[in-house]
Amino acid sequence: MTRVAAIDCGTNSVRLLVADAERKEDGSISLKDLTRQMRIVRLGQGVDKTGRLDPAAIDRTIDAIVEYERMISRLGATATRFVATSASRDAENRDDFVAAVREVLNIEPEVVEGTEEASLSFTGAVSGLGADATAPMLVVDIGGGSTELVLGDSEVRQAISIDMGAVRVTEKFFAHCSPEAGIPLEDQERAIAWIDEQLDAAEKVVDIDRVRTLIGVAGTITTLTAQGLGLTAYQPELIHGARLSLEETEAAIRFMVDQPIAVKAALGFMPEGRQDVIAGGALIWSRIVTRVLEKAATRGTVISTIITSEHDILDGIAMSLA
Repeated sequence: MTRVAAIDCGTNSVRLLVADAERKEDGSISLKDLTRQMRIVRLGQGVDKTGRLDPAAIDRTIDAIVEYERMISRLGATATRFVATSASRDAENRDDFVAAVREVLNIEPEVVEGTEEASLSFTGAVSGLGADATAPMLVVDIGGGSTELVLGDSEVRQAISIDMGAVRVTEKFFAHCSPEAGIPLEDQERAIAWIDEQLDAAEKVVDIDRVRTLIGVAGTITTLTAQGLGLTAYQPELIHGARLSLEETEAAIRFMVDQPIAVKAALGFMPEGRQDVIAGGALIWSRIVTRVLEKAATRGTVISTIITSEHDILDGIAMSLA
């Protein structure tokens, strides 16, 4: 048994998992959570436009990491891994951020490439799903700055990280939209055309024609799942392993795209800081779900439900420490 601490620092949020990790006789690793935390810090705010991390965004993120360091020390984790993803990869001044993290945690932070991010996401996502997932499985991780598509069975077979996430889509297409209304149709159409272009390119790397099980992870998809399940508060035990039909998925997506920000912010399961970018993430998920299910139907395979996993890159990071 090893007590580990994993930190996932993305474009929109920074998250912590402290868990007891145990390697079983069959080689698999189980995690017993001691705490899971999330702070929405919007580290990647404006990176697409400026190419740099904003000093205020760095300060917000470091404040959260200082808080996490206290939790790690209090719980007595013996191994810690800090992984930064899309926003940190893209920023000219990422070394300044890395140095600040190093000073707080006294470990070497990692700014991982997209393929490593995808592999960690897959490992975490499929843990605990058991027989619910029939290979080949496509794990989709929609973050703030990037989206990972990972095809695999007992291991990763193909993977790609796309510079397309909820924050990027929002800043690129919806920054001028009124917060008091849903996203105008013409802006949706512009965003969808761009998303489809990114997915066309991704298909040259990941063969989604082979998919038999579609698994979604991370905040955009778990929030959409909470809406699809009709929850009034965030209940991870109900969200993990949930299966939604295409109709339930699309209804949740339409709600997040069409409703004003204030309505979404008032939802009991909506984390503060996600309400203004969830529409962008929802459109990404809509285009992926539609594409995967249509291709499956063309080859005579029926994918009747989409699985949501509460386990993702954060779990993958923790498992890598075992």
